[in-house]
Amino acid sequence: MNRWLTKENERIDDLDPLDLKIIQNPTQFCFGIDAVILADFAAKSIKKHANVLDMCAGNGIITLLLTHKSEAERITALEIQEDVAEMADRSIRMNGLEGRAEMVCGDLKRAPEIFGKGVFDNIVCNPPYKESGGGLRSKNPSAAIARHEIMCSLEDVVSSAAALLKPLGKLSVIHRPERLADLLILMKQNKIEPKRLRAVYPSYKKAASMVLVEGARGGRPKLICEPPLYIYEENGEYTDEIKIIYERK
Repeated sequence: MNRWLTKENERIDDLDPLDLKIIQNPTQFCFGIDAVILADFAAKSIKKHANVLDMCAGNGIITLLLTHKSEAERITALEIQEDVAEMADRSIRMNGLEGRAEMVCGDLKRAPEIFGKGVFDNIVCNPPYKESGGGLRSKNPSAAIARHEIMCSLEDVVSSAAALLKPLGKLSVIHRPERLADLLILMKQNKIEPKRLRAVYPSYKKAASMVLVEGARGGRPKLICEPPLYIYEENGEYTDEIKIIYERK
């Protein structure tokens, strides 16, 4: 089935119950729940006919999900790794989404040159979480780039987004709680006003493992802290809200 779309070590995964499929390479990097949560968080602020950019797009999972979860007119995925971008492009074509989604291979630090300034209504980014010198680095180059700030820093993400967004355009980011202060400071410095904040917890008795932040370019100061999002019940099953996000409830 669709064997012509896959290369060595690749597989086609169903995004059940959605009518979508994605090509992934387990030897490189596969998407996690953070991408699914971020797509749902960002989609709430994407209006009909919006022009959206998915930065650090990887295999294109967020782009694919946003074609389902939002009424965006156009979603552009930006990924620096040529082989990963090419794989994501095949996923877009496999799902027949060429009319709404596009894969671009490029450096986000040069994104304002590639796309122009002030052109996007929304930008979504699931960036590398670890600083370039922090933690153990994978021996797989693709996985290392996805997890560590090798090709871009958090500052690069926010400054590029500030240049690319239209006035009052929204930037939605997911990151680790230990980088929250850095993220909020960088957003303020780049005139992206933090507007929504939501902490994500593995379960009810554990510390937050992720934070979702949305900011508006040139927005007025007013930050809303949304209710916490819990991933697992005590019995190990997904919570009802996670099931809703996955559209399994």
